[in-house]
Amino acid sequence: MKRVFLIVLDSCGCGEMPDAESYGDAGSNTLRACWRSGKLHVPNMQHMGLFNIEGIGCGEPVEAPTAAYGKCAERSKGKDTTTGHWEIAGLISKTPMNTYPNGFPKEVLERLRAATGREILCNQPYSGTEVIRDYGQEHMKTGALIVYTSADSVLQIAAHEDVIPVEELYDICKKAREIMQGEFAVGRIIARPFIGEYPDFQRTPNRHDYSVSPFAPTLLDRICEAGQTVISVGKIADIFNGQGISEGNRTKSNNDGMGKTIAIAATRDFSGLCFVNLVEFDSSYGHRNDVPGYTTALNTFDAQLGALLPQLRDDDLLILTADHGCDPSTPSTDHSREYIPVLVWGKQIKPVNLGCRSGFSDIGQTVAQALGVDAKTLAGTSFFNEITQ
Repeated sequence: MKRVFLIVLDSCGCGEMPDAESYGDAGSNTLRACWRSGKLHVPNMQHMGLFNIEGIGCGEPVEAPTAAYGKCAERSKGKDTTTGHWEIAGLISKTPMNTYPNGFPKEVLERLRAATGREILCNQPYSGTEVIRDYGQEHMKTGALIVYTSADSVLQIAAHEDVIPVEELYDICKKAREIMQGEFAVGRIIARPFIGEYPDFQRTPNRHDYSVSPFAPTLLDRICEAGQTVISVGKIADIFNGQGISEGNRTKSNNDGMGKTIAIAATRDFSGLCFVNLVEFDSSYGHRNDVPGYTTALNTFDAQLGALLPQLRDDDLLILTADHGCDPSTPSTDHSREYIPVLVWGKQIKPVNLGCRSGFSDIGQTVAQALGVDAKTLAGTSFFNEITQ
């Protein structure tokens, strides 16, 4: 294979894992929640075999899938974006990243104040849309930073673009990234700019993530070392802190991400990986418990998938998957510990049942073998030989 397109439908899990209860996620199934709305219409993924995946618990299987299909369990400890993507790329996180369910400790807040010269509001787990509604007015009066977290390993800083310009907020988040290392480390520092007037504050597309660097070389590094290209679309470059990325393409939405991906497939001649993250499934719908919105987003993606497929060449490989769940139908607004679906399509691919794979890292090993890249130092077992003609 010459080009591999790996698209992560951020948070589109397909059923609780056996240990879900210990994460507070018993009964979660993000895809099933959308199907139960009665509005899910994803014919392209259905024909590929999405609903043929064993134990998926929803949808109608087809008699003759057009893609290889299966699901992967997560070996890493956790259920966050960084852990999921790193595992796809061959790294197993044996300990979960720090979370702060009671807010950040006094020492962290003191260091943030000293580094930024600004006071701090909130400092507790919060919904991103509700936090700007509840603290936005005070922020605009005082210039204090709205600092909050979630069940994930994140420190988020919200600021109105008229009070703290975007570039200044980015600089503040870089300082926070330097502070949140070692014993205080979190997976990501997230800049959350917003605009508007109370009560109609709105987050903007100028979000930016500052991740910790992977603790070892990943699949992306191995591809680059082999002289091939890694093109990032969406927040992939942020998740890997730029490590192993040849070219980054920031996006404003799922639609923008798919538009850029389709254009790359249609016009770019490269050898390597185009790694895509579509974050709105998670940020706009999963975390907001918006079942109709999530369902509509899946329907829209499926239509865009129909536009992508004709642009793929004879020696291309397409993999669709996720990084965790975020069931929009449960009381929780946070990620859920779920299996992730895997659909593998290409003109040289056999439509076989891949079953339940023992780790997300099987995806990365398959990409490595497809590109002829040595990934023996990484976790996972390739299923490339199972799917090739």
